[in-house]
Amino acid sequence: MSVRNVLWLWWKLLVLVSLTLCVLAFLKLQNYSLSDSELSSSTSSISSRSRAVDYTGNPKVAFLFLVRRNLPLDFLWGNFFENADTGNFSIYVHSEPGFVFDESTTRSTFFFNRQLTNSIKVAWGESSMIQAEKLLLGAALDDPANQRFVLLSDSCVPLYNFSFIYNYLMASPRSFVDSFLDKKDVRYNPRMSPYIPMRKWRKGSQWITLIRKHAEVVADDDAVFPVFKMFCKRRPPLEASKGKKNIKLQKQHNCIPDEHYVQTLLAIHGFEGELERRTITYTEWNESVTNMEKKGWHPITFSYADAGPVQIKRIKDIRNVYYESEYRTEWCRNNSTLAPCFLIARKFSRGAAMRLLSEGIVSPFDASSIMNLTP
Repeated sequence: MSVRNVLWLWWKLLVLVSLTLCVLAFLKLQNYSLSDSELSSSTSSISSRSRAVDYTGNPKVAFLFLVRRNLPLDFLWGNFFENADTGNFSIYVHSEPGFVFDESTTRSTFFFNRQLTNSIKVAWGESSMIQAEKLLLGAALDDPANQRFVLLSDSCVPLYNFSFIYNYLMASPRSFVDSFLDKKDVRYNPRMSPYIPMRKWRKGSQWITLIRKHAEVVADDDAVFPVFKMFCKRRPPLEASKGKKNIKLQKQHNCIPDEHYVQTLLAIHGFEGELERRTITYTEWNESVTNMEKKGWHPITFSYADAGPVQIKRIKDIRNVYYESEYRTEWCRNNSTLAPCFLIARKFSRGAAMRLLSEGIVSPFDASSIMNLTP
């Protein structure tokens, strides 16, 4: 072959390859530009599995405890449930695998054998936290009477009696999910697209309260969760022993899954209009800095001295929440009626919980009666 023919052949090959790459790039761009309806259908077709038919009996609130091991404040919650109709609530506990709630591990019979049998090992800031929440919701959804689902930690306390909380939750047809846009967010990973587009990325508190419709979406999701598991990971913590290696570690992408997953998932499904975009769980934050840590917000633990009537009244009197990143004031309403923002609070020590009981916050109780009890 002549030199001219060889050059002509290479030129045609180059044009063909260029056209192919352009077509592939165009198709990829189309995938990254899914409309809201296409996005919702692409996830719902995978994640929606029918459970129970419409329930017409007495509705229950499912209290979902996500704990490390035992329940240090079981004495307070036991007293809370003592004054409730057992037909109005159910209890589920996700603890470490193999841990059993019985007379040797809890003071309250309400928690006997309420642990999940399929629990997993959970690590803070990792996708296992989301997986444990999904397991709790899945177990609670097996009972068609459960119509409201409240996620709680082992340091949560109720601020009102059972009747008030039950009526508050049942009066609202909405889920309570703290959800907002963080304009300074650096946690979104572009590799999540197209399944999680940036316009649907949300942030908020892990402590959610869901209606059954939304609980089913979270429990049954197997489209968005794998993407979170792969691309939303916590950056390794700083360690003095690693020296200069810390600089390299801090360049890794940082993402805390449980602060984004539910909020983003519900946004993808187009359910934001069905939410009260706030949490019913109060947390007091303190900005702190340590030698090996960047400036950050950390939840304050309430001690006995912090749990007096004045402090608790201050929390119960809150009627709105301001979201600085959105310049939004969220007025706390229950079925269009102005209401207290918070029904539950965290993080409370044992001493603080004892004071709540002795002060009659939950119900009249002699806290000294549990001082010598173990465990």
